[in-house]
Amino acid sequence: MRITRTGGRGRRAAVLATSVLTASALLLTGCGGDPDSPDSGGRITLKVADFGQFGYKEAGLFQKYQDLHPDIVVKEETTANEQDYYPKLLQQLNTGSGLGDVVGIEVARVKEVVDTQADRFVDLRESIDVGQWVEWKARQATAPDGRVIGAGTDIGPMSLCYRRDLFEKAGLPADREKVAEAVAGGWEDYLALGEKYRDNAPGGTYFMDSAGAMFNGVVSSSEQQYYGSDGKPVYKDSPAVRKGWRLAAEAAEKKLSQGLPQFQDPWKAALRKGSVATVVCPAWMALQIENYSGDDFRGKWDITAAPGGTAANWGGSFLAVPRSGKHVKEATELVEWLTAPEQQAAVFKAVGVFPSNRGAYGIADVKDAELPYFNDAPVGRIYAEEAGTIPVAVLGPKDGVIKDTISTQITSMEQRGTKPDDAWKAATEAIDKAIG
Repeated sequence: MRITRTGGRGRRAAVLATSVLTASALLLTGCGGDPDSPDSGGRITLKVADFGQFGYKEAGLFQKYQDLHPDIVVKEETTANEQDYYPKLLQQLNTGSGLGDVVGIEVARVKEVVDTQADRFVDLRESIDVGQWVEWKARQATAPDGRVIGAGTDIGPMSLCYRRDLFEKAGLPADREKVAEAVAGGWEDYLALGEKYRDNAPGGTYFMDSAGAMFNGVVSSSEQQYYGSDGKPVYKDSPAVRKGWRLAAEAAEKKLSQGLPQFQDPWKAALRKGSVATVVCPAWMALQIENYSGDDFRGKWDITAAPGGTAANWGGSFLAVPRSGKHVKEATELVEWLTAPEQQAAVFKAVGVFPSNRGAYGIADVKDAELPYFNDAPVGRIYAEEAGTIPVAVLGPKDGVIKDTISTQITSMEQRGTKPDDAWKAATEAIDKAIG
């Protein structure tokens, strides 16, 4: 997961000590690099084009690969925002110019790439054992004819992050097992707990940061989300979408949310101020919270299972190899190495993104990982247990557009008091115009 992937999802900056995960506040900037630069000394230069923070540089993997392969130089070219990166990638694919030897693809885009651009990428099943990833991850990058165009990097199994101290002040259970019990019935229980919090909350605090984030958590736990298995949009009638919308509207009406779109400046400020009691927490979110909340709230946050114990995935990316590259064989070997268990575990240790390769789950830096900032929450165990039970979701080419548009209207309900029916009408009209 990267900083500002589609939908404004945050990308954490973190450092793992052995078996213990802690955060470091760092911002990623593109390092660029000319694949044909004279400083390569006659060696093969592989350009890795990605977005946000994949963690390979932070984990020292590019340097390690170069040490193992003295004839290769790896240059990373990073775009901070995925929403800027993806249009550029499509343009490069269409023109055949400017592509990296290896490119990153966000999960919300992979279906569109599979459907419209698969023939432009190397079939990775010919060189990589795709069975090493969790099953649903491999399927996401698999074309109808069986070609696999992307090797899975990270995933975002869902949890719930919450402020122990604020729960205690509101008279709610603070122990992570007790909190899990309180929301064991699902997202309805989560809102019921929110009402109890609201009625006894410390002044100036809110139960959740964003009803839009909760909406995404609800939808992400369903196999059918925005598209049907026939490839047609079904978001207007999707039970998961309708349920998520109903619960978001209820949260807005009952003033359970602070109404802050995630990763924008007001959201970051709210975390620094300490006004948010819960955040729907895919694996990559926890250290983003740590980064923006700061040392004042160390040990006051905790992590427990998502409401209802329903497995869900929010986020994840892939590495792909364009067929038009100058060094396809070497690029494919780099992708295979970067997505192997040991390297995924190293990235988790360095920046906290959870592996999609099942082989990494038995490595100590993953299975024994804890988050001291979050009261030593055993995140390695929590996320590994959930990863294997996440449903195989039906992806669509415009999932990101649909989700972002709905989230915008949920924010309108929260911030402006827009009536649910009016907000839904505005969302559907905008979506239909955008996706045709």
